[in-house]
Amino acid sequence: MSKKNNETNAVQLAQVRKYHERTKHRYDRYAPGPGFMDWATQPNPFRTFSGSPQVALPLTADRLSHSYADLFLPGGVSPESITLETIANLLELSLGLAAWKSFEGERWALRCNPSSGNLHPTEGYIIAGQGIDALEAGVYHYRSHDHLLEQRCLAELPLRGFLLGLSSIHWREAWKYGERAFRYCQLDVGHALGAIRYAASLLGWKVTLLEQWADGDVARLLGLDRTEDFRPNEIEAPDLMVHVGPTGQDSFDIRKFAESAACGEWFGKANVLSQRHRHHWEAIDKVHHATVKPRTSHSGSGHNTTAPRLSTATSKLGRDLILQRRSAQEFDGVTTMQASELFRILDALLPRTDTPPFDCWPWTPRVHLLLFVHRVIGLAPGLYLFLRNSTGTLSLPEHISETTMESVKTAPSHFSLFLLDTGNYERVASTISCHQDIAADCVVSFGMLSEFDEPLSDGAWVYRRLFWECGLIGQALYLEAEAAGFRGTGIGCFFDDQVHKLIGLKDTSLQSLYHFTIGSPRTDDRLQTWPPYGHLKR
Repeated sequence: MSKKNNETNAVQLAQVRKYHERTKHRYDRYAPGPGFMDWATQPNPFRTFSGSPQVALPLTADRLSHSYADLFLPGGVSPESITLETIANLLELSLGLAAWKSFEGERWALRCNPSSGNLHPTEGYIIAGQGIDALEAGVYHYRSHDHLLEQRCLAELPLRGFLLGLSSIHWREAWKYGERAFRYCQLDVGHALGAIRYAASLLGWKVTLLEQWADGDVARLLGLDRTEDFRPNEIEAPDLMVHVGPTGQDSFDIRKFAESAACGEWFGKANVLSQRHRHHWEAIDKVHHATVKPRTSHSGSGHNTTAPRLSTATSKLGRDLILQRRSAQEFDGVTTMQASELFRILDALLPRTDTPPFDCWPWTPRVHLLLFVHRVIGLAPGLYLFLRNSTGTLSLPEHISETTMESVKTAPSHFSLFLLDTGNYERVASTISCHQDIAADCVVSFGMLSEFDEPLSDGAWVYRRLFWECGLIGQALYLEAEAAGFRGTGIGCFFDDQVHKLIGLKDTSLQSLYHFTIGSPRTDDRLQTWPPYGHLKR
């Protein structure tokens, strides 16, 4: 690497570390934010492209009759052909609406892919190749509100089948959360990737993350670099591209895709999300530019466990489990869970090359779990550590200096689960999670500890990838909680360094990036629930 490139990388990495420290919540101050809810400028939750030809999609995901357990059995789901209907099924169960809620005249949509504050910065695009019925080759934006595709580009692409691209509108999150919003956007990308992987499994399809692609390649193919089509402060940032279909594929001629898109016929202009913007978060702009991904070489498969997956107890259909997923607002504080059920949930978080969702993750696992166990029968209340990659480059125990790690003998033999301390950690969990009772009233609360210094040596852009991995874990936790008869919720507000202090971490080898809780939810009977697409006339 040249001296100039080394200097550029150093500057980008310094910008990432500056942003990360600046956006930590602390006891004496929260990360910079708007300070109030400016309802007059609340962004439109749905992006549309006026002037784009539209392709209505069928609503037929209810035909998918495979159980959730089938998704993890070899050959449990036979691959379906790629048609307009099967693409529609994929989108309906990954990026589509799951329900509508209403209360005192207010109505809002819930989606299959979770989002911080239900703000949904993540947008999805289909890149269609040759031979798909009723779908011309080109680029399409998925409009989840109306379950249709908006044709953005008509082009002859060198592709059989289709790709799926994701992008983020940072403003949607920054409107509410300020500078910390960039973190939340990346978490949502991970959740969306997980949602796509689970939905694809119901069709017997594989999902391959095209890790070599640069952000510039994704932007050119999706038309995100066409600045004239977007309002300047409501642009979409490119995130990732995946290949979806009955067979896996990880190599494409990126140059030919870019040339084909450049020669294509483009349609549509993005809608205005907010009529005015009171705030501009320069810190987000800086970290966004510092974390732009270049083209990279294939990294090979990461470390995966070879132990068979513990069987899933539920007999529920996969589509029903996906559509019933919700974020709990509060827990009852009394319900218990059997240790065997917690072990099944943890086992589902181990990366395996043959089961979703982590079979689509091409990188070495970097995220581990700190467990605040409150009400698990067969496991003493206390603080635990679960390693998802015990053969990785970082030896975790040597960085956790003020704890004694004792292996949990009752855990499955392929687990790296350690007891750090016994005792009632409910108040600690609540305090660390920005004083939220939900972290104490749950059965178990998780803190996602990501290896930090070592992976960032590969480039500043890896910062985003660490949050994606957390979001992917979060999506697995959501569905595994539902499968076990519980409910989950992600927590983005926590006091970062207090988590590190709790385990005696004195450097930045590990950083807490996301929290999650599982418990028995209290229901609010004042809320009404409506079907996701009852407003459409198909």
